[in-house]
Amino acid sequence: MTLEDFDYHLPPKLIAQSGAEPRDSSRLMVIDRKTGLIEHRIFRELTEYLRPGDVMVLNQSKVIPARTFATNPQGTPLEVLLVRELPPYSLAKGGGPVAGPGEVWEAMLRPARRARVGSRLTFADGLEATVEAVGADGIRVLRFTGDVWEHLEYIGKTPLPPYIHASVDPERYQTVYAKTPGSVAAPTAGLHFTPELMDKIRALGVEMHYVTLHVGPGTFKPVHHDPGKHLMHLEPYEVSAQTAQALNHARDQGRRLIAVGTTVVRTLETAYSPESKAISAGVGETQLYIRPGFKYNVVDALITNFHLPKSTLLMLVSAFMGHDLMMHSYRTAVAEQYRFYSLGDALFII
Repeated sequence: MTLEDFDYHLPPKLIAQSGAEPRDSSRLMVIDRKTGLIEHRIFRELTEYLRPGDVMVLNQSKVIPARTFATNPQGTPLEVLLVRELPPYSLAKGGGPVAGPGEVWEAMLRPARRARVGSRLTFADGLEATVEAVGADGIRVLRFTGDVWEHLEYIGKTPLPPYIHASVDPERYQTVYAKTPGSVAAPTAGLHFTPELMDKIRALGVEMHYVTLHVGPGTFKPVHHDPGKHLMHLEPYEVSAQTAQALNHARDQGRRLIAVGTTVVRTLETAYSPESKAISAGVGETQLYIRPGFKYNVVDALITNFHLPKSTLLMLVSAFMGHDLMMHSYRTAVAEQYRFYSLGDALFII
């Protein structure tokens, strides 16, 4: 398929600039993959499509205030988006070995040309970093002297997608069950849940289990060339032994696994072992790129938002529900004035 197969027209007025209040009052499009039937509901009515024994899997990663500012030796101001913390010793892609004291992070800088290898960057509270390498897509490897997490806690800002122009409360761009800090973008399918709705879902006899995938900016990056040549950024994930055991037990019994978000899909499908035909517990990094032709092994149903044109997320959904049905559902969503993207409405694909 070509990149144009994943394009669609979206009027700018349908790009959500704020989340629904309460969260579970957002709209919900329910799509039956077998029949093609589309229903228009409210998110809290999700309970009408769940049944005892279902297993819902959610991403408990928490968005960190990863956006900050620095100056280079010439005094040029730089916007810095810290993408992910690297292990004490890591091979920076294309940049050779990185070793030594201090925290090491991958970061996106703007203007990047003002942060060459060897540059010493100074942050507002005296925190300093050296640019040690330049990797794929211009991502810099920064070695810090000082406490990065403390800096972010007091000075960092929550990064928002570039299509959100309004002011957003950082807590609204966080799921109510967020627990493990590390994401630079919210796992947005989970933004529709409230504690009360989650209690109702559990009361139905639906199990809820959690994985962690720290969302990086590459997840939402549009594909600019042949889809077959696109390279995903690495994103760290974790599946606990308890969660893996529970999910494998449910699969053995033929119960539905419902992924809340594309990040959960990528985590579960990465952790699945074709040899053992089971989900493996552990910590790792995923570069899994799901597009039409991919064989799903784990996920039976998916809750997700409406995604950017020409994005890997749109391709993932296309692989799950079929390209023609996906495009039909998106055209229907535009005609019905659904709200799109991170703070918009949701789909439940069954």
